[in-house]
Amino acid sequence: MKYCIGLLFFASLFSCKVEQERTEKPNIVWITSEDNSKHYMSLFDANGIKTPQIASLAEHGLIYRHAFSNGAVCSVARSALISGCYGPRTGSQFHRRMSLVPLPDSLMMFPAYLREAGYYTTNNSKEDYNFIKGTNVWDESSKKANWKNRSAGQPFFHVFNIGTTHEGRLHFTEEKMKANVLETDINSFDVQPNHPATELFKYTNAFYRDKIRQMDGQVGDVLAALKEEGLMDNTFVFYFGDHGGVLPGSKGYIYETGLHVPMVVHVPEKFKHLVNNEIGTTVDGFVSFVDLAPTVLSLAGISIPSEVDGSPFLGKTIKSQEEQSQDETYSYADRFDEKYDHVRAIRKGKYKYMRSYQPFNYDGLMNNYRYKQLAFQEWQTLHEANELNEIQSFFFNKRAPEMLFDIEVDPYETNDLAQNPAYQSTVTDLRGRLDSWMQDMPDLSFYPEHYFLKEGAENPVVFGKKNKQNIEKYIQVSNLSLSNFSEVKAEIEKSLQSTDPWERYWALINCSIFGTEAAELSPIIYEMAQGDGELMNRVRAIEYFGLLKTKDPSSIMTKALYDCKDPVEALLILNSIVLMNSKPYDFQFAVQLDNIAEHVREDIQVKRRLEYLKII
Repeated sequence: MKYCIGLLFFASLFSCKVEQERTEKPNIVWITSEDNSKHYMSLFDANGIKTPQIASLAEHGLIYRHAFSNGAVCSVARSALISGCYGPRTGSQFHRRMSLVPLPDSLMMFPAYLREAGYYTTNNSKEDYNFIKGTNVWDESSKKANWKNRSAGQPFFHVFNIGTTHEGRLHFTEEKMKANVLETDINSFDVQPNHPATELFKYTNAFYRDKIRQMDGQVGDVLAALKEEGLMDNTFVFYFGDHGGVLPGSKGYIYETGLHVPMVVHVPEKFKHLVNNEIGTTVDGFVSFVDLAPTVLSLAGISIPSEVDGSPFLGKTIKSQEEQSQDETYSYADRFDEKYDHVRAIRKGKYKYMRSYQPFNYDGLMNNYRYKQLAFQEWQTLHEANELNEIQSFFFNKRAPEMLFDIEVDPYETNDLAQNPAYQSTVTDLRGRLDSWMQDMPDLSFYPEHYFLKEGAENPVVFGKKNKQNIEKYIQVSNLSLSNFSEVKAEIEKSLQSTDPWERYWALINCSIFGTEAAELSPIIYEMAQGDGELMNRVRAIEYFGLLKTKDPSSIMTKALYDCKDPVEALLILNSIVLMNSKPYDFQFAVQLDNIAEHVREDIQVKRRLEYLKII
């Protein structure tokens, strides 16, 4: 009898211990490295280098083969991370922001929910959000922020940012290049096929890999600090890149090298019951940055707000088969500093579908910060000297409105399958999925940025809901460019004459995409260039003729710049001016600085364009 009572006593103690473990909160650490795609680490890609510290996380954890940033630049990517929301829905899709925007409805940045649940939240130290930040997000956010200042027994969430691999580190001079001794052999890897295999590109690749080695050591420093305090058994540790890499054509472009990030998650022994995957294995299911905030809340046992777009991929309610079956991610590209673009993409399984809404704004259009890198400069020089092959020159040519790539056989997206008859069902399916995603948000970028900021920045989500039908209409108008011109000519002509200025705007862009096919509409387009009620529509109209090289757009574009009183609108006008000033168009612009409104020309992004055009 006493023996039975003793067994019951010890069983009760064990049961209490298990129950205590299940009610305790795990610590959670994010280690983010700047500007790293998965392509340069051997843990993910044979062409990469070893990162033993990052790899060590997988010994009692999970490797995520398909982790994606939703945006290809810092502030856009980080805005998705901190909110769990897609940028085009919330107005946080522009980098650098012209204005901070509020979070949707009652949503808070997700660390605020952790704080409410008793967590100590720290960030060391980059933020770079496009949202207005509340006062309740971090207990500390600084270069000194650390979990060590928490109360005894208090769970913590800590973010540690590593800037060693940031794009700016590759802004070396020829002098520094000659003086630097590389650790990575410049012949130990293959230069990716869309790049020229010059000595400079080899050096830049090797230098970047050296920085990744250094970054990996810094990951090890964080892990050592956790181990020293005996925290690894009760701390989830996430390592991931904050978006793609910085070799030319990666960061700032939503190709795989700009979006597909490395991710490894250490699962603590004490909380492995929160993970239904087999520890030490690889996860093939897709995760993206909008999923990370709800995942952290899920691990902490906190309800996920309904305003969040993403879904958790870890937590006691998440089944392994559900996670492994996820095979879809969405991405977006809008403005990067002073350079405008408008691209959306869906990756589903092995296929990547990209929709370019202004494909004449080619990838290589001047973006000052990108072109501080010597390899970028050489790439452009070789293109202008006709010394690149077709794949290497693609970056400097206008894109097709839609492209399709099989990433498994073509990881660097060099073979566009969109026009191949064998893939038409795939194109149709992915196009429809992308359209539905944009319409459901709805996607605020179908209004020009300056109009959105003027009319909707106070509450972007409410603005989007109010104007959802208009946005759906603009998406439908923009999709006319995917049809045969003869079939949609009447619809485009009707839209050119609409009373809605932004329907006219998208009709004009369609004409620029169709080019000479739209010549029948030239009289209407030229009339709009001379007197449309919107300055930007005058610019878009004359841009049509500039792209065809049938009329010089300089006088109308320059006058629009002089008449403009909004720096954001002026930046969009300047994007067209820079395009028309670039090869192969080479139109000359005699812009006088004093004729530009003072508050317009003093804007930092406007200044970058004016400096490039040698107007300052």
